[in-house]
Amino acid sequence: MNSEASVSEVQVALSGQKPAFLRAAVFSVLIGALMLSPSLYMFQVYDRVVNSRSMMTLAMLTLLLVLIYVVLEVLQWARQGVLRLAAEGFDLALGERIYEAVFRANLSGARNLGQRGLRDFTTVREFICSQTMAGLLDIPMALLLIGVIFWIDPVLGCFGLLSAAIQGVITYFNKKSSASPLVKANRLSSEAQAFIESSLKNGEVVQAMGMAGGLRQRWLMQQKKLLFYQAQASDRAGVFGSLSKYVQLVSGSLILGLGAWLVLSGNFTGSLGLVLMASIVAGRALAPLTQAIIGWQNVVNARESLKHLGELLSKIPAAGSGLPLPAPTGRLVAEYVTARVPGVPPTARPVVHNVFFDVPAGKMLAIIGPSASGKSSLAHLLVGAWPCLAGSVRLDGVDVYTWDKRELGPYIGFLPQDVALFEGTIAQNIARFGKPDAGKLKVAARMTGLHEHILALPQGYNTRIGGDGVMLSGGMRQRVGLARAVYGSPRLVVLDEPNANLDEAGEVALANTLQVLRSVGVTVVVITHRKDLLVMADLALLLVDGTPKAFGPRNEVLAALQGVAPQQTRSLGVPRAPVIGMRPGIKPMATA
Repeated sequence: MNSEASVSEVQVALSGQKPAFLRAAVFSVLIGALMLSPSLYMFQVYDRVVNSRSMMTLAMLTLLLVLIYVVLEVLQWARQGVLRLAAEGFDLALGERIYEAVFRANLSGARNLGQRGLRDFTTVREFICSQTMAGLLDIPMALLLIGVIFWIDPVLGCFGLLSAAIQGVITYFNKKSSASPLVKANRLSSEAQAFIESSLKNGEVVQAMGMAGGLRQRWLMQQKKLLFYQAQASDRAGVFGSLSKYVQLVSGSLILGLGAWLVLSGNFTGSLGLVLMASIVAGRALAPLTQAIIGWQNVVNARESLKHLGELLSKIPAAGSGLPLPAPTGRLVAEYVTARVPGVPPTARPVVHNVFFDVPAGKMLAIIGPSASGKSSLAHLLVGAWPCLAGSVRLDGVDVYTWDKRELGPYIGFLPQDVALFEGTIAQNIARFGKPDAGKLKVAARMTGLHEHILALPQGYNTRIGGDGVMLSGGMRQRVGLARAVYGSPRLVVLDEPNANLDEAGEVALANTLQVLRSVGVTVVVITHRKDLLVMADLALLLVDGTPKAFGPRNEVLAALQGVAPQQTRSLGVPRAPVIGMRPGIKPMATA
């Protein structure tokens, strides 16, 4: 999707609120018209009441003015409500798309866009229903009020127009001078926020190793730059805001003096009340311009946020909605897969290179190899979390990366090395934050040996575990993650070092879980260094530096590792394919 198409997504969402904006504009016209009431009241008092000395006329005019003020407040309240509905409509129209784009941006390596995506979306939504937006809607009526001054007297009208032009010049220079430091301040704010969130997430390591001082100094340096640019933008906006208020006050007074001069010189044939009316109208006409200048920082922030949202949606196009696919049976094939970590420079070396294997449904594959050999990276590819540079990973013949994750997700179980749990209850985490099914919850918990442990907690399955599961031990977090992976009816389960934090009881529960999965025909991929898990596997894949060195029946691969000639073993009923991905001249160690 190109940039124009992506920007139109934001434009379409805004255009969808056009009826609300039109209603708000109508309210603004009525509000602007009623703003003439004080001027008309003063004109009537000085020209009619004072001359007629009628107390009844004064009382009726005053009562009418009070009623008009009530209507004015109701209209302003109604306009704010309409703008709030427009903001909510914008949220409903684009919120789900933005959330999806932010989530996928983090996976694809565009973390900067992803981190600020929701914040930009919130900025635009809040601007729509802000007082600054209301002030902008009042500007057309303000220009109409200047036309009223022209009706009173062309000279006074020209003076009012000149005052408006001066306000426009102030607005232009305010925008030009404050835009750059505001953009820099917003960027530094995002970076500082991301840094402090990372520091807090790893607080135990920071505290234990005495890293707080160094991290604090770095954060303070970021804050110093941030405060410098914020102060610079604020100072410039303050200067122009004060200048704008000065022009508004001086214009209101000078137009009164100009009217008096016109009366004294005989160039104004109207009453003095009209001069007073022109003075008040001039102040009302310039007020929205002054408000826009004072709130210009909000305008700049909203504009920058719209720009960033367009950039985000251009880089992360909407996922296509293809025809629904049947539930997978579990055959997993990696076809010459080459990939690098998302977000790294294109010149970076691939972490996985030319990997090929074919795992029939219901079989268990063990992926082995030294540290930093690409095993965890391959796990992310197998579940469709990362894209491939070349080749593809297919489940029942369908590319797992392009398969709609809302459709595929229930059939995939994934336990990464760093178990990711979320703020909520144990039941919500195991049920993947869908609607918890009590039966499926108990099956997953019993399968992983968690059920009795959960029942022993004060609130059972409704026990809240805190962000990242901080209320649980490392072993319990891993077992909750394992229960989440096997929840429901997965057909492919990928486990990355699943016993890294488990005690003896946890090891037994893990082994039982794998046996149950195999008995019901689930395809299992386990990344492990432990022999007790390796001996359970049907197939084995050896990775070294991201390149496959051996793939085939587990016994043959182990024999090859030990330097023993591979023996023909009983057929496992899997398609026999040569080990590929070797460097030229390297003979495959095993075949499947």
